[in-house]
Amino acid sequence: MSRIAEVIVLAQSADEVMEPLTRYDDSRTWKGVFHAMAPGYGFGWGAEFVRMHSRSGLLRHLESLPWPRPETVQVLIHDEEDDCFGLWMIHDGKLVEVPLPRTRRGYWSGPYDDAYAPDPGILYRTDTRPIEWPEESEDGDRSRPSAW
Repeated sequence: MSRIAEVIVLAQSADEVMEPLTRYDDSRTWKGVFHAMAPGYGFGWGAEFVRMHSRSGLLRHLESLPWPRPETVQVLIHDEEDDCFGLWMIHDGKLVEVPLPRTRRGYWSGPYDDAYAPDPGILYRTDTRPIEWPEESEDGDRSRPSAW
């Protein structure tokens, strides 16, 4: 399924950690490369993914890296359906989405299907317009594996 997403990684002192991710590597579960946002500055890298399956496993890969300052790692993700970027940070060794004020992530209804990449949901702004929320189980559909 095609859903373009932009991913920005911000992390201090992370040139060495991010350098391998600036080259294509067919052995990774996710397919793509990051580009330094300000070459030589060593603080931000960006990538664009054009299909959901091409980004599967990205967050697991990023959280496994030996970050020199994991407390500074921030991953910003904007899926083409999202109203704004979502924020992920490392907590207890895992990249988790940090709830942003006046936003809510909704998931499409229906069971997860192995034929397609997992549904990342849609991050909605709750303060801009009325939203017809997708049908979902209580507290959202947490049964789906991470799309990232």
